[in-house]
Amino acid sequence: MDSPVEKTPTSVYGGHGDHPGLRGSTTQLRDIQKRLPLRVLSDADWLQWVTQGYVVVRNSVPQTKLEAVVNMLWEFQEMDPNNPSTWYQPQRREIAMKELNGTGMVEVYNHQSLWDTRQEQRVYDAFVDIWDREDLWVALDRANLNPPNAAARDSGKVNGFIHFDVDPSVRPLPVSVQGVLSLKKQGGEIGGFQCVPSVFAEIDEWWSKQPANSNPFKPDVSGHDIINVELDAGDLLIFNSLLAHGVRPNRSKDSVRMAQYISMFPADFENEGLRQERLRIWRDQAHPVGDPFPGDPREFERRNYKRAKLGPLGVKLLGVEPWPAPTQGSRR
Repeated sequence: MDSPVEKTPTSVYGGHGDHPGLRGSTTQLRDIQKRLPLRVLSDADWLQWVTQGYVVVRNSVPQTKLEAVVNMLWEFQEMDPNNPSTWYQPQRREIAMKELNGTGMVEVYNHQSLWDTRQEQRVYDAFVDIWDREDLWVALDRANLNPPNAAARDSGKVNGFIHFDVDPSVRPLPVSVQGVLSLKKQGGEIGGFQCVPSVFAEIDEWWSKQPANSNPFKPDVSGHDIINVELDAGDLLIFNSLLAHGVRPNRSKDSVRMAQYISMFPADFENEGLRQERLRIWRDQAHPVGDPFPGDPREFERRNYKRAKLGPLGVKLLGVEPWPAPTQGSRR
């Protein structure tokens, strides 16, 4: 038998963000044997999830809650939705993860409107379906405001930067989930999420064929179809972190693409250091620590907004309170 091809170590390229999963788990999400009944996903949705690596939960958040996030983002960015000349302000702080610079990331993490969507029952139930367990924490992530990109429109650029956010070369493979809540319509000239499900479907075989010194975060997807996913406002797209994906540029003339990043992962209440850090971020209206998260030099959130109030679900999703012991038929 031939020796396996040696690939460049992950540390050479660095990580692509913090996408927590189930600590110590090696069971891939698509290999989960369901024990809990589906709450939100249909059988067809579940089949798409395990075979293609993503699923769209339509109408996951009411319009009123979407509008609250949209209005907050315009205010936070000090932009006028009716005045396009205000949409192109310089980025306030360099992001250490270079590829995120200029991508429309909004450094707000704790506003009440963000927590209201995180605590939406349909959103939570969708992640219960994905993980097949109820004891979840929500990732403390931000939002995105992406105005029209004249350079992309003029150059004819259609596809975005296809990448992985986790390392597909390590074994066992990472186990984690990501999610995007569409605040405005995405698709067509407005751009939006795109992915390569055929690589996900055969990721072990695909990686074994990659040349030595391949960058695992920047996959060669030659010969594979790139699928463009259209989303309406309120649609939640959940995807496996082993799905190669990107974002098509906004080539429209006057439409802004807006989204909130929402994902959940199994709670780790015994990890006191992590739990206290999560509480600190919420309590102090701060930002997560790490290369992808530069924070806001104005401290606009802390200076202008009250600390978000959490309901009975929210205190568990953050880690203020532990999840109760599972009842018969539920899974922890």
